[in-house]
Amino acid sequence: MPMQTLDREVVIIGSGPAGLTAAIYSARANLKPLLIDAPPDAEKQTTPGGQLMITTDVENYPGFASGIQGPELMVQFRAQAERFGTEFLEEWISEADLSERPFRLQTDNYIINAETLIIATGASAKWLGIPGEAKVPNGFGGNGVSACATCDGPLPGFRNEELVVVGGGDTAMEEATFLTRYASKVYLIHRRDKLRASKIMQDKAFKNNKIEFVWNTAMEEILGDAETGVTGVRLHNLQSGEKRVLPCAGVFIAIGHKPNTDLFKGQLEMDEVGYIKTSHRSTATNVPGVFACGDVQDATYRQAVTAAGTGCMAALDSERFLDHLPIATLEGDEITIEGEHITPDHKAIIEPDGSMIPNQPAEMAAEKD
Repeated sequence: MPMQTLDREVVIIGSGPAGLTAAIYSARANLKPLLIDAPPDAEKQTTPGGQLMITTDVENYPGFASGIQGPELMVQFRAQAERFGTEFLEEWISEADLSERPFRLQTDNYIINAETLIIATGASAKWLGIPGEAKVPNGFGGNGVSACATCDGPLPGFRNEELVVVGGGDTAMEEATFLTRYASKVYLIHRRDKLRASKIMQDKAFKNNKIEFVWNTAMEEILGDAETGVTGVRLHNLQSGEKRVLPCAGVFIAIGHKPNTDLFKGQLEMDEVGYIKTSHRSTATNVPGVFACGDVQDATYRQAVTAAGTGCMAALDSERFLDHLPIATLEGDEITIEGEHITPDHKAIIEPDGSMIPNQPAEMAAEKD
């Protein structure tokens, strides 16, 4: 069958809090956004709705005084986006060409031309790949296993309990230190006898009497049952060969995140890890008309509420761009859909042909004459 072609003003990739918020704002602006997300795939660990689909209690998203289940929150997000007319498409995107507008995306069944593109593909936590780590019902993910201490650490099931953190970098030190606010004790499991974390983060962890380091040790299995959740971990000392079970009520995997940006490598500016670089004044990337929001461009906060906030920003930036209004770029200037550049001091406009015109009211120009 021939490929079907879709032409849209706004295309959003990703259906987590960032992508769905962008969809809500774009749809309310009557831009008829198309939201594309990867189909559910257990092997590739893709779930429409993002990381909150494998989170149980969400207690820190504003507006839900008694908390809400992660999947239910995302159902509400999607229903709101659908209410205003967002179009949804579950397809794997095999190619993306951002060299010119309209931007071209290709799937198995469609060629999609986008006047503006909002990337909200998120970042995936890195996992160990051990038994018991997978999400429920195949493991204890969401029932005692987490990759976000800030999200899940304050939950009642972890309070005054002994917890385990796995990792040796800054993320692991930060997660372990944060968890000591709630846990009775935190065991930090590391495969080596030295940490990769920065000195300041190491010092904070070493000085915390609630943290106990377990060196030269690998975690081989997470133990528990469906009713209780996590009850312990099976450890293997890599020097002595000793194996033992360490009782605990929760396991936090803190070995880093990988932004889902492989599709755009070589086309968008990224940092050394792969997070998309955006302007400090907007969600604009180095390609005019392409915007990034949520965890795909945020290596620091990685929260649902911050992702939703940048999703709002991306939608407004996209709307401004389509309305031929200037958008802040990585370089500090601003650019319009026609290719006009406004200098950082706002005193001049550089047109696509290279000519420069003053960007000031006529009366100001007359006074200078």
